[in-house]
Amino acid sequence: MSELNRESRLKLLGLWPQWTLRPEFARTADAAEENIRAGEVVALPEPVPVADASAKADSQGVIADGRESIMQMEWEELTRTICQCRQCGLSQTRTQAVPGAGDRQADWLVVGEAPGADEDASGEPFVGQAGKLLDSMLAAIGLARGNGVYIANVLKCRPPGNRNPQEDEIVACEPYLARQIELIRPRIILAVGKFAAQWLLDSDKPVGALRGKIHFFNEIPVVVTYHPAYLLRSPTEKARAWEDLCLAQDALKQTNPPLREDNR
Repeated sequence: MSELNRESRLKLLGLWPQWTLRPEFARTADAAEENIRAGEVVALPEPVPVADASAKADSQGVIADGRESIMQMEWEELTRTICQCRQCGLSQTRTQAVPGAGDRQADWLVVGEAPGADEDASGEPFVGQAGKLLDSMLAAIGLARGNGVYIANVLKCRPPGNRNPQEDEIVACEPYLARQIELIRPRIILAVGKFAAQWLLDSDKPVGALRGKIHFFNEIPVVVTYHPAYLLRSPTEKARAWEDLCLAQDALKQTNPPLREDNR
């Protein structure tokens, strides 16, 4: 997906390993493919222009400092920080950021690519026709938006003209989704679309090559499927999307029940 994969970038920034797993998600190592304080808003440092090797090193330090702060945040601070983020050029063209929405203790996490025009206007993920189709897909397996489901995107701001996310935008945004996953502790992740799948699995493969099997993100099962917007354009692929939903249900059944702090 880039010259440096996610592990290499985190090692370069001195932030590997980043994750601490819940006991109920402990699985054998060969089964996995890869793994704040509430208070005032933490102002993230402005990106540093990279002009030479020393400037690049300084820029990496800025990114590392910002990531370390983000990975300590609780929900309210994290959400406010996303809404005020200025870490990439998308902050200049967005109407508003789209942090995510739903059940913050969900078993299911749905990860999409980036907000579109409707999401940029409303501040909510997956609205409009694609959102309605996603809701129908979830309803088909007995789920509902906000009830046991959290929905988020890799990018929190809309790329102009709904173009594909760029590498620097993904790098700037990835700590937000990483922290959301840590806070939610989902039992299953449904990756919809190419960029969501590639970020979660650190892969360059297309959706067609990744779907139909169970992957892992930090030992959380991941099932890849087509983006609802693609399914609206290619309705014949809906049968395969249904297969992916059934696969995700099966993967969830194989995981241990969640152990939440407030239930101990």
